[in-house]
Amino acid sequence: MRAFRWPPPPDGGPRTWGPGPGAPRTGRPPLPDPETELVATPHGVRLERLVTGVGDPVTVFAHGLANGIATTRPFGSGVTGRRVFFQFRGHGRSDAPDGPWSYLDLARDLRAIADLSGATRAFGASLGAGALCRLLAESPHRFERLVFFLPAALDRPRGPVARARLIELLSAVESGDASAAAEVVSTELPPAVRNTPAGWAYLRQRLDHLLRDGLAAGLVDLPEQAPLPDVSVLARVTAPALVIAAEGDDLHPVEVAEQLAAVLPRATLHRYDRPGVLWTDRADLRGRIADFLNGVN
Repeated sequence: MRAFRWPPPPDGGPRTWGPGPGAPRTGRPPLPDPETELVATPHGVRLERLVTGVGDPVTVFAHGLANGIATTRPFGSGVTGRRVFFQFRGHGRSDAPDGPWSYLDLARDLRAIADLSGATRAFGASLGAGALCRLLAESPHRFERLVFFLPAALDRPRGPVARARLIELLSAVESGDASAAAEVVSTELPPAVRNTPAGWAYLRQRLDHLLRDGLAAGLVDLPEQAPLPDVSVLARVTAPALVIAAEGDDLHPVEVAEQLAAVLPRATLHRYDRPGVLWTDRADLRGRIADFLNGVN
């Protein structure tokens, strides 16, 4: 595997030199960003929101740390009704009020968007899964169906690896160094995808958002916090839940997903046998989420 390099080849690369076909292998350019809106919330923090689809039911999608609407939208493919995507505080165009912030603050962001949108179903990825757990600790019957994708923490903090990764990304984004930011973001890709047209397209989109909107410094302490003081409070949640884990993902240990599935009374746990499932098992993942939220299984 060739080492990662930035900037990318101008044609979307990579370009292979030497004998063989000489035409460039271009990646499909990413779709233009849809128009979002800033929504005023009862707790005084304006949050960026995108609503797609029509009708009921309504599903709210909560993204992971240093991610956002663009990276969360693929999870909604095939989900019926309206799909509501948003940016937590400190991400995208959402406000970044004075910190420090906690999972309680993130839960308030999620609750506000869900209430304002009339959402009855919820999806949370990584950080978003933690915020969803914090919301459910206070309102266990708020949603009718739940999906937790790669939960990262419950009653224990994420630890030094996640914090170091976030600090590195925050520093690169703050400096405006696209190459340094690309090096950090590229670790989100499976090795086989790096230096491919699809990988370059993903990196370009992520860097466009990060370097345009930035990331708030208030996020830096979140990896050292736990969403819940005691995971047993989730035993009051009676909604059907799907918990998704991936073996070999050191930022999202399978043990956390197992713990969450064990405490939720009506949870189903699905494990993928390798990380990077949005790249390696994309169709199965999206179909599994859609079927569950749509009540097919």
